Amino acid sequence: MRQCRDIIDSVAAGARLSAEDALTLWREAPLWQLGELAVARKREISGDKVFYNKNFHLEPTNLCVFNCKFCSFRRTPGSPEAWDMSMEEVEQMVRRYESSGVTEVHIVGGVHPRHDIYYYCDMIRRVKAILPSVAVKAFTAIELSYMIRNSGLSTEQGLRLLIDAGMEAIPGGGAEIFDETVRQQICPDKGSTAEWFDVHRTAHRLGIKSNATMLYGHIEELYHRVDHLMRLRELQDETGGINAFIPLKYRNFGNSMSAIGEVSVVEDLRTLAMSRLILDNVPHIKAYWVMYGKQTTEMALAFGADDIDGTIDDSTKIYSMAGADDKRPAMSVDEMHAMVARVGFRAVERDTHYNEIG
Repeated sequence: MRQCRDIIDSVAAGARLSAEDALTLWREAPLWQLGELAVARKREISGDKVFYNKNFHLEPTNLCVFNCKFCSFRRTPGSPEAWDMSMEEVEQMVRRYESSGVTEVHIVGGVHPRHDIYYYCDMIRRVKAILPSVAVKAFTAIELSYMIRNSGLSTEQGLRLLIDAGMEAIPGGGAEIFDETVRQQICPDKGSTAEWFDVHRTAHRLGIKSNATMLYGHIEELYHRVDHLMRLRELQDETGGINAFIPLKYRNFGNSMSAIGEVSVVEDLRTLAMSRLILDNVPHIKAYWVMYGKQTTEMALAFGADDIDGTIDDSTKIYSMAGADDKRPAMSVDEMHAMVARVGFRAVERDTHYNEIG
């Protein structure tokens, strides 16, 4: 096994990390050193830019056929906290953003027991009829796999229907941790790792870019995180279809795993930095400000992140229901520019596909 100092030198020289070296670096390197290495790698890829977009989230329902132990979002039918938006309610929400300048709608929610792919194609068409220039980034691989399978279609057939309806990108959720042993403990009835990869691999082949995620800070070990990132790197080597990687911190409010607590901000920063260093072929690392909070997101920019997501406009409940600091999450463009400037970078508006705006 190589010494940490030798690994640091090789990474600084541009070498690709092996799984063994990544684990050593993650465990042993000083935090400041990881920050320096990650920012240097970020500068090679995106210079002094930190990206954001003008977006809103559409979460049509929190009813879900799955019951993941880490989830604070899911509700059962009849719960006073459950919702299941009608198409008219969807349209009403989307109309709020006419003439707002948003460039993306992000659609995710519970895996509804009754809605098939044709229902969601109709939803996308209704969104596009109201906001024709807005990109629709929609549905986790788990949502997609369920709706496609229950419609009797192949993955490719289902994705082609959604593309024809106007879907342009996939957000990347549902990955959790790829190790099946861990997955059996935290989400035993959820779609498998193989399903997640099948959806993303097929989407990339059809020209649909995606993000990718990892849920960390629960019962997994560091080697599970390294394995997860290595599998994503292999997929990206194969397809080149991942736009951004988003490490998602487990938040412990209101779910059946609450007793295990949450990892520290220091561990958040190490995870961001190591994600940037391992995923040398993924263009962007996103610090999702709704999950981390604004203060930690600002620190994340000194640890390799080059994207902070978007304006949101109080349109998501997934992390606020799990105990995130911002109960009504929204951030103005001016706030984003000020945050990025304080860390010495330059805020740049982007669209869903990372084309710069303005």
